[in-house]
Amino acid sequence: MTGTDVQKEAEDSGPSGYAAARLRLLNEEARSGPPRRAALAELTDDWLTGLFTAGSEGLRGVSLVAVGGYGRGELSPRSDLDLLLLHDGSDPKAVAALADRLWYPVWDLGLALDHSVRTPAEARKTSGEDLKVQLGLLDARHLAGDLGLTAGLRTAVLADWRNQAPKRLPELQELCAERAERQGELQYLLEPDLKEARGGLRDATALRAVAASWLADAPREGLADARRRLLDVRDALHLATGRATDRLALQEQDQVAAELGLLDADTLLRQVYEAARLISYASDVTWREVGRVLRSRAVRPRLRAMLGGGKPTAERSPLAEGVVEQDGEVVLARAARPERDPVLPLRAAAAAAQAGLPLSLHAVRRMAATVRPLPTPWPAEAREQLVTLLGSGRPTIEVWEALEAEGLITRLLPDWERVRCRPQRNAVHIWTVDRHLIETAVRASEFTRRVSRPDLLLVAALLHDIGKGWPGDHSVAGEIIAKDVAARVGFDRHDVTVVATLVRHHLLLVETATRRDLEDPATVRSVAEAVGSQGTLELLHALTEADALATGPAAWSSWRGSLVADLVERVSAVLAGDVPADPEDAAPTAEQERLAIEAVATGSPVLSLRAQTEPPAGQEPSGDPEPLGVELLIAVPDQPGVLPAVAGVLAMHRLTVRTAELRSLTLPDGVDGTVLLLDWRVAAEYGSLPQAARLRADLVRALDGSLDIAGRLAERDAAYPRRRGVVAPPPRVSVHPAASRLATVIEVRSQDAPGLLFRIGRALEDASVQMRSAHVSTLGANAVDAFYVTGPEGAPLPGDEAESVARKLEETLRG
Repeated sequence: MTGTDVQKEAEDSGPSGYAAARLRLLNEEARSGPPRRAALAELTDDWLTGLFTAGSEGLRGVSLVAVGGYGRGELSPRSDLDLLLLHDGSDPKAVAALADRLWYPVWDLGLALDHSVRTPAEARKTSGEDLKVQLGLLDARHLAGDLGLTAGLRTAVLADWRNQAPKRLPELQELCAERAERQGELQYLLEPDLKEARGGLRDATALRAVAASWLADAPREGLADARRRLLDVRDALHLATGRATDRLALQEQDQVAAELGLLDADTLLRQVYEAARLISYASDVTWREVGRVLRSRAVRPRLRAMLGGGKPTAERSPLAEGVVEQDGEVVLARAARPERDPVLPLRAAAAAAQAGLPLSLHAVRRMAATVRPLPTPWPAEAREQLVTLLGSGRPTIEVWEALEAEGLITRLLPDWERVRCRPQRNAVHIWTVDRHLIETAVRASEFTRRVSRPDLLLVAALLHDIGKGWPGDHSVAGEIIAKDVAARVGFDRHDVTVVATLVRHHLLLVETATRRDLEDPATVRSVAEAVGSQGTLELLHALTEADALATGPAAWSSWRGSLVADLVERVSAVLAGDVPADPEDAAPTAEQERLAIEAVATGSPVLSLRAQTEPPAGQEPSGDPEPLGVELLIAVPDQPGVLPAVAGVLAMHRLTVRTAELRSLTLPDGVDGTVLLLDWRVAAEYGSLPQAARLRADLVRALDGSLDIAGRLAERDAAYPRRRGVVAPPPRVSVHPAASRLATVIEVRSQDAPGLLFRIGRALEDASVQMRSAHVSTLGANAVDAFYVTGPEGAPLPGDEAESVARKLEETLRG
């Protein structure tokens, strides 16, 4: 029987004919999805039109209007019928009688009905008082009766909506936020509400309402398909359960998947999650744009008056090379060339996360469309930017999702595709696999002060469950993938091995601590053999806690934490034979020795700058290579204040210190004097590198006291107000008495910032300790600095004195 035959049967047979035709339509396997929803709406239209025509004979100034989902022509098998009987108020009794002739047949068939009887004025008044009523009327569709009456109401309601948009859109946004708080995020729930949860059908409808306001519009690419997918799943859910439900319960998921012709329930959930993620991201972008437009409208009259009627220009503040902040978003600089700068997506993402700002949709789409793939292995800057992004805390999530929405994550990390939107059917887990990995990195960023290699911790956190996209033990599969990813990202062989070990054994500590006898020496010995070193054990301890906290509230407790800490302490004792070599044992190179002799001869600092360059990915070397960084060697006659002076001068010149070493150098026989040698790797924050002569001149002035570094840095900080951004964990300063026989080792772990080394160096000078050597490294956004200090006689500091110095230094950095 054709669709026309079905409609004719409904018209000829009244309610019973409609019911039979409806049932036959819903059982047609050949028709599903949008065609079935449209056919069901059309069938219902014809039936209700027949009822209206039969009951309104001789009645004027009345019309029947479909609103809400029915108004959009989208009827699921168990959807409510949202109807408005509109009249001009001339004959209320006749209208009431007509309403009875319409509503009772619907109720008799057991169909859910949401109905109202109003004049146009009453409808407008109610919509002005009730946002939900107004949203329903935005989709009003004429069914029968006085077309002019319906058209007039539609025109008036749309005009009201657009005129009231500055007031109503914030109300709508608040309504969406409250609903999300109650229902959770659709893209992560094991039993989601397809309509009410964040990223569900309600949010898709809200985006249509925003577009109707003409104030802003949602990113349209993929949005209609995402909405269609959720509607298809709801249709299958209604048919599978025979109920008007929007909650996709666990016990119905296999049947719903079969109804849709999908492989299994996991495939179903993954498609639901992907649709919800797209709607959620579109919502985030749209509401940001609404806020921007409303703020602009609020300040525009005042700015126009100040500028004499001219159009105000949005302020652009630099964040990183090729990346600026504009109007509360991170956008590309005008001079940025994504097609020549493959690191730009990571640099922009890291800058956005560190500043706590969203990435502009336009910027992400431009990079996705034009940026070239990174070379293999990645350049050092790309790896550092990835680490900075992962270490930025909670803002990382929003930035990561922006990259994910435009396919940049899977381009950077192809293995990500297998875990993207992958559900976890485990009551302990509250996230999908991919979100759990990002959550683990966010948690790990809180522990970067506890480990000597925060970069390896953050990357291992990102990859620890990457094997869940493959069959078998995910830890074993993950180890193989982690090796490949870490090598591609540019870590050396040792670091690749550490990351792979962390991924392979990321469950080792918690499983051993809770399931084995810790008094048995064989238990502790087996863990020590698997871990291999103190450094890896330290990282694994932090990863274990981050992983558990990111899993859900049931995965970690003080009891579990104490068991794991006990195990770690026992394993550490087994591994205690690994004693680090003294830092000053390395012999100087010929270049270092030459600079040292020249420094003694001249009695002043001597510098050597060697720029490092490489062509953009995919291009041959040209005659004008782009500087990426510089090796800076400085030899200085031994004197107080060298470290703060050098660090301060570099900060003044906006040079970022990536790595640094400071040590005393023994000169050849026949050369009197002692020289401090500094071996640094630095890069310009913006623009080109300064000239060596200018650096040397400022260093000479800093050492003789004629250059006020602290004052200059304070003036610059005052000129740039602090942006809201990631809240970094507080600095941590610790003493490692067993790390060296010749000196006391004081370790500083802190958020990297301009002038940090200057502040540390000055604080140590104020404590009247002598510096034997310093080993500084910047890992992403984290600084991990070790200073080998002695007392005036050249001996290690007594324990109490060392702790006092460390506490004072920590107080200085916290202040």
